[in-house]
Amino acid sequence: MILFDIKCNDGHVFEAWFQNNEAFENLAQSDLVECPLCGCTKVSKSLMSPNISAKNNPDNFVADHKPGEHENHTVMVSAHSTSTNDVSSEDVKRAIEHMHNTMSKFRRQVEKSCEYVGDDFAEEARKIHYGEGEKRGIYGETTVRETEELIKEGIDLLPVPGTDKLDS
Repeated sequence: MILFDIKCNDGHVFEAWFQNNEAFENLAQSDLVECPLCGCTKVSKSLMSPNISAKNNPDNFVADHKPGEHENHTVMVSAHSTSTNDVSSEDVKRAIEHMHNTMSKFRRQVEKSCEYVGDDFAEEARKIHYGEGEKRGIYGETTVRETEELIKEGIDLLPVPGTDKLDS
């Protein structure tokens, strides 16, 4: 894996991990690398200082890629800028709009592919987890306390943004 500083056409700089340079090039040419601030997919590598690890300094060592690992070229992104003046109010507005659109798409995908169980979410999730109910994707509402209990029981769940909360 290799870490690159990436710059979008709007001038935002962010970091992303890639399997290798070829993986970055393929993803960038296919518009699959997206700026986390504005959503721009026209990106290029930015100048960066190399992370050179001394033979006797294992703290800077990055393990070699193992065959079969991360074959889908998962990109982890951390946004940063070189100074606090680099982000304008327009950048923030675009980032919020991009986040809103992404969360809306996620919500629509959940609604399209999962069954709505309403307030019975915790009960249905337990039935599925313990093999007492049909295995399927579900979504619905639950309390914070019920959510904590589900997590303690080892039941995987993910908050789904509500449409009313997206407009807040």
